[in-house]
This record gives sequence, structure tokens and C-alpha cells, in this order.
Amino acid sequence: MLTPCCSVLELRQYTLYPGKRDVLIDLFEREFVESQELTGMRLVGQFRDLDRPNKFVWLRGFDDLEARRVSLQTFYDGPVWKAHREAANATMEDSDNVLLLRPVEARWAFAAASHNTRPPAGAAGGPAKLVFANLYSLSTPVDESFRRLFDHEIAPALVEAGAPPLAALETEPSENTFPRLPVRTGENVFIWFVSVGSEAELPALEARLAHSPRWTRAVAPERARRLSRAPERMRLAPTTRSLLR
Repeated sequence: MLTPCCSVLELRQYTLYPGKRDVLIDLFEREFVESQELTGMRLVGQFRDLDRPNKFVWLRGFDDLEARRVSLQTFYDGPVWKAHREAANATMEDSDNVLLLRPVEARWAFAAASHNTRPPAGAAGGPAKLVFANLYSLSTPVDESFRRLFDHEIAPALVEAGAPPLAALETEPSENTFPRLPVRTGENVFIWFVSVGSEAELPALEARLAHSPRWTRAVAPERARRLSRAPERMRLAPTTRSLLR
């Protein structure tokens, strides 16, 4: 049985130099998966952004903020990062687009998949679903009314459309416990994740949502009232060693 993963997560979106995404992914999946998890982190998923060819997106999780501080310090002061940081940093134009997040509630956390489900380094890529994420930037902090909107309207609409939520996350407002790695601050973010079988299925999913009575009656008006800018839509293709796939 799968158990919930991670009370604190980072959503990391790296802008890479042209042609360097696969270079970083190869290095990352060879050197930075087990070495990070040995410190107590959980690598939830790594992705190619299908709409932005120079973007590498990944999620890592921690038991709590103090565990995050200890794990990050151990990894970034450790031998693996020191040996490969120059090669990794040489691929990156920007690595500061990072959101510190937490599950909306325990039942909307990512399920903790077993390490045994991850292919070994160098394995050929198998079939994987597309992960689709919608990020809402809100004008005010996420509150109980918005959590209820997700629980009572957004999540059921996604289920009815054939894409049950994988997880729902919101801003973790606590101070960054590892300031060597900056995170975005002063933002009110709510993000949900689903999976679809392929790129071709996504337009039909979005059409079903757009015509859903729940969506048109309850979700769209409240979302429009609360958003500070247009939703950020991400189509994410899991890498070979991504647990979330």
C-alpha cells in the first residue's frame, strides 16, 4: 500500500542553456538520484517540460523543514555534489525558480512510491504517462474556502473528467531553512497534478473540464475572483528514472 510522501516539497524549474537539457538529465539521473535520497530526501519526479525545451522541472520532498535543512546541507557539502557541481552548473542559465510547498492536506500528498519501481541508471526508458500541472497564483493566501473549493469541486470535476488528482500543494509560508538555495517568496500558490496517457489526450481532458457543470458553476468564477494572474499550465514528460510517471 502506498503511503503519503513528504510534508514539505520543492518544485524546481531550471532554465538551461540551449541543447543542455539532456546533458543535465543524464548527469542528474546517474549521479544525483541515490546520492540525494541517501541524505533523507525523496525525489518525487523529474521531467522535461514539453512546451519549453530548455526547462528541466523536478520535485523533491522532505519529512519537515528541519529535515530539509539537514539533508540539503549534507548533500551540498558532500562529495558527490562537489565532484559534479561544475558540470551541472555549466548547463544552467537559471536555477532560482523554486517554490517551497506543502500538501493541502495529507490525503492530497503524493503517494510514496517504492524505490524498487525506479529503473537503474542507464536503463532504457519505458512507457510513461504525461503529468499535467495547473499552478494558480492567488491574490491572497490559500485559505479554508479555497481548500474546500478544491476538495468539493475541482477534485470531483477532475475525477469526472477521467483524471483523478495525483496531489494538491500550496505555498509553505515558513522561512527558508537553507538560504544557500533561494526560494520564491511573497507568493500565494496552489497547484494540482494529474496524469494523462499521452499528449493527444490532454485537449480532450481540458474540453471535458471546460464543459463540466461543476467547473462552470463553481470553479471558474471563484478561480477568476482569486487569481492574481493567468494559471500556469505545465505539460511534463517524466524522465526515465522519475518515480512519478
